Amino acid sequence: MNAPASPTPPASSAPVRLLIVDDDPLVRAGLTLMLGGDRGIDIVGEGADGEEAEELVERLRPDVVLMDIRMPVMDGLTATERLRRRPDAPEVVVLTTFHADEQVLRAIRAGAAGFVLKDTPPARIVDSVRRVAAGDPVLSPAVTRQLMARAAGGGRDGRAGRAHRARRRFGQLAEREQEVAVAVGRGGSNAEIAASLYLSVATVKTHVSRILAKLELNNRVQIALLVHDAGLLDTDDGGGSRLG
Repeated sequence: MNAPASPTPPASSAPVRLLIVDDDPLVRAGLTLMLGGDRGIDIVGEGADGEEAEELVERLRPDVVLMDIRMPVMDGLTATERLRRRPDAPEVVVLTTFHADEQVLRAIRAGAAGFVLKDTPPARIVDSVRRVAAGDPVLSPAVTRQLMARAAGGGRDGRAGRAHRARRRFGQLAEREQEVAVAVGRGGSNAEIAASLYLSVATVKTHVSRILAKLELNNRVQIALLVHDAGLLDTDDGGGSRLG
């Protein structure tokens, strides 16, 4: 498998420090071959299970962990939850063979910045790692909708309880923050949200940062899931819904 050709990153930007965790040595070798040829990525280590991943993160301080879900000793979901609780937590990208598995949803709720399929073309995996390192979650709108549909399962009582809890949390946000959060839930980029709400991109970024801090969330995907749980994506007018 040939490594994808990628442009040389600017001299001022350091390579993304990447840790690969998968129990299959052939998968690890293939990913190392694919990603190691990119000058913007520095593969600092490989692990075979979640327990080893914790040890390697402590020692190697990667920026991003590419994490398989199903592994012995400690699975990737448990490892993701533990890693994301660290004060210096690396970003986590889940590596999976499923498009919208319940386990992927759990990983997103734990703070993973997204996921890539094991059959994803090499260039897109490289792009995903770079985007996550830059703070941009890797989930397409179609996949997000699938995950949200899975999140909506569990029966009427479960949905009602989630909606109540989500709405209480949204009550912590100012009116404009609620509008930005709903726009994030609809999959809007910062530029699209800025245009729709007549704000500057910098102001949108500030609102998103405040939303994450107030609600104690890790990334935009978790904002989107919370918006969905609160029932604020049910309107079709394209505008921002408000609570209260």
